[in-house]
Amino acid sequence: MSNRLQGKTAFVTAAGQGIGRATAEAFAREGAKVIATDLSTELLEGLQGQASVVVEKLDALDATAIADAARRHANVDILFNAAGFVHHGSVLDCTEDEWQFAFDLNVRSMYRTTKAFLPGMLARGNGSIVNVASGASSVKAAANRFVYAATKAAVIGLTKSVAIDFITKGVRCNAICPGTVESPSLRERMTALAKKSGQSYEQVEAMFVGRQPMGRLGTADEIAAMAVYLASDESRFTTGTTMLVDGGWSL
Repeated sequence: MSNRLQGKTAFVTAAGQGIGRATAEAFAREGAKVIATDLSTELLEGLQGQASVVVEKLDALDATAIADAARRHANVDILFNAAGFVHHGSVLDCTEDEWQFAFDLNVRSMYRTTKAFLPGMLARGNGSIVNVASGASSVKAAANRFVYAATKAAVIGLTKSVAIDFITKGVRCNAICPGTVESPSLRERMTALAKKSGQSYEQVEAMFVGRQPMGRLGTADEIAAMAVYLASDESRFTTGTTMLVDGGWSL
């Protein structure tokens, strides 16, 4: 199939790299007009110049900037919330500031974007909101993912609440729960963990790969494929779900 998103407009956060980048590109390939946003405009340079893609700087922690973006892009059909941060550590390692930052970026940003773009979707009687949650959430516990898992469990609760409140209004809301996915941010976390733990980079990499039952990391394109499905009319009978794309990690 092709042009599965023809005629639709998608707003994507954290589109500079990883899952957000792969999803913005996949949406564009499928015919959508894409507003690709990120805090770093340098990361968006590879998307700039594509006919169906508009790139914009957006701080996902800035409520005013989010509200302004929704006013300027009043006809968004698809909202893809990818902005997030992974904190490493247990409850004993998590400071008050780290707790605050994690919830602000991983959860409050989704609350703000949803609240900003939902009225336009409701006015048109159609829309799809797709949130990036995680297998490390209310789905499954993961070691040293205390505040991250707490935020992603909150994302799942947020997703289900939005879904049920607007189920008769033509707006759907679903979450994708990835396993461990190859990305620049994952590689940065591997490097930091190796330095902190005294292990080699190769040992840390083997640990991340080893916890995936399929014996490999997922790819951002594999997550993006699910995002296209949830954004498209093919999934019009699907709402409030947590779509696991985790290589069997949650089994």
